[in-house]
Amino acid sequence: DGVVFRVFAPAARGIAVIGEFNEWNGEPMHKIYDGNFWECVIPTAKVGQMYKYRIYDQNGGCLDRCDPYGRRMELRPHSASIICGGGKQKFTDEKWLKTRDGGLDKPLNIYEIHAGSWRCKPDDEDQKDVAEHWYNYRELADLLVPYLKENHYHYVEMMPLAEHPSDESWGYQISGFFSPTSRYGTPDDLKYLVNKCHNAGIGVIMDFVPVHFAVDDYALWNFDGTALYEYPHGDVGKSEWGSCNFMHSRGEVRCFLQSAANYWLSEFHFDGIRMDAVASMLYLDYGKQDGEWVANIYGGNENLEAVEFLKHLNTVFKGRKNGAILIAEESTAWPMITGDPKDGGLGFDYKWNMGWMNDFTNYMRCDPYFRKNNYGELTFSMLYAYSEDFVLVFSHDEVVHGKGSMAGKMPGETLEAKYSNLRAAYGYMMTHPGKKLLFMGQDFGQMSEWNENESLPWDLLKYDKHSQTKAYVKALNELYYNTPALHEKDFHPDGFQWINCTSSKDNIVVFLRKTDRPEETLLVTCNFAPVTHEKFQVGVPFAGKYKEILNSEDKKFGGSGIGNSRIKASKKKEADGREDSIEITLAPLGVQIFSCTPVKEKKADAKKAEAKKVETKKPAKPAVKKVDAKKPAKPAVKKPAKPVTKRASGAAKTK
Repeated sequence: DGVVFRVFAPAARGIAVIGEFNEWNGEPMHKIYDGNFWECVIPTAKVGQMYKYRIYDQNGGCLDRCDPYGRRMELRPHSASIICGGGKQKFTDEKWLKTRDGGLDKPLNIYEIHAGSWRCKPDDEDQKDVAEHWYNYRELADLLVPYLKENHYHYVEMMPLAEHPSDESWGYQISGFFSPTSRYGTPDDLKYLVNKCHNAGIGVIMDFVPVHFAVDDYALWNFDGTALYEYPHGDVGKSEWGSCNFMHSRGEVRCFLQSAANYWLSEFHFDGIRMDAVASMLYLDYGKQDGEWVANIYGGNENLEAVEFLKHLNTVFKGRKNGAILIAEESTAWPMITGDPKDGGLGFDYKWNMGWMNDFTNYMRCDPYFRKNNYGELTFSMLYAYSEDFVLVFSHDEVVHGKGSMAGKMPGETLEAKYSNLRAAYGYMMTHPGKKLLFMGQDFGQMSEWNENESLPWDLLKYDKHSQTKAYVKALNELYYNTPALHEKDFHPDGFQWINCTSSKDNIVVFLRKTDRPEETLLVTCNFAPVTHEKFQVGVPFAGKYKEILNSEDKKFGGSGIGNSRIKASKKKEADGREDSIEITLAPLGVQIFSCTPVKEKKADAKKAEAKKVETKKPAKPAVKKVDAKKPAKPAVKKPAKPVTKRASGAAKTK
């Protein structure tokens, strides 16, 4: 009966458990095992009651701490842990768990959300705190799942849901690594959300932060009076955000973090984790000036202990082969982020492609007149596209802190121009090799930056520009999911081929997305200038019929309506270094996607084409009269041969 309390605090002078069950009077704990752990049993403690550890340090001081392994906490600004039982929410997602597959050849289109600001309850004069505006996990699930299904998203990524003291940190500076934040309800409520997503065929990924933690004195900082979880010296111990970096060289810290990651995946059935700020783990000098860091034993700037931690963690999770995926947000050129640890890689399944995101958004920010000078930022990503298994992202980091929303980044003096640019940007993203992620609000063209303290501006959908943008993103998502060429060979060079990547002056690129089946090929044209090109000749991969199946400038998406309504049959006319081509109209600031249906050439046409080729390349010799081998020919000097009056096809006529 009762509850067992156990905590790791090797340097503590003494520890007592205080809580509602003893009217916050200390119940002494005693050392167990090797003396690094403390334990006690309190028979009167019950599920739902609050508690803390009162830790006495070697210097005579004491602080009340939350439980590092506590599975539930009070809502901020309070900080007590809460005794948590097994819960009553039951999962019914067995079928999903058995069949889930985030494989490299499968579609992976992620909708990233912040639970507290995706939607908020309507304003009410009685609501005194932002917390009263939040939907809980259950309410959120009932709103979110229909939205994801309607708009053809098959994964949702939740910004950190572990308990954290500051709303402004968005959950990235954590105080309770095992505690779902009480902002949105109980652990059972969170299980309801994940279960509902799974039963609707939607995977759920959670942001996980094994890099650093909040500096609040009730949490992990200086936990037993010493630097227990963090580095003891400031050169590595402090992050660029002022938080404490985990000391990954300590076995108990590695065990703590690995246990936390496993807890979220096993207890809540999450389908994967995205590790935040991996670069700050890998480099000792990340975000630091000269003299602010100490080199490793080999004199380098690599954090060797953190590297080994990531390799071990990822190896353990991949060994389970249960379909859960691991994603790294890593912004440097560190090699083999998605490589096999046996070969020196870190073992992630995917890496955010920050290079593509930075280059492409910079290109799109440019006025179309100047884009020709930045053309390389449009095409450079294909030079390294297969060095890692990438996710292309327009994430929360790109729509805050003065960077502007995706729509706000776009050039143009009119809304029409801005949203034409935005549609073109999304079209290029969805057809470029790599998996996809888009942050909430950007799918309907929110013009203002994201603000974590208020709801997305859903009322904008009553205006055409926003409802049409949402319809366009929905159409892109549906096409991406149902079209193998757009995801099956994302990480194989055979899945992509340039047709034209040299038209910098016109800001045009043309390429193919392919599978092993020619009939599934897609032809993609991208025109990033506000100029219409009529009778534009495009080289095609084979003789066939080419049908425009999606056009970002379609009128139903708010575009100009310029495009190609009829199927285009290819002709034997060379263009872009190819024998076959089609003549199309390129829409201004438009991305146009064509299906490609191979057509066998008719034999008569083939012979005609071959004859024409012979005529143009190798004229035939003049015809001569045949000579009977049995009868010697008369000497030419006595009687010259008569001129030939008939000639073979292609032969020159003699006189």
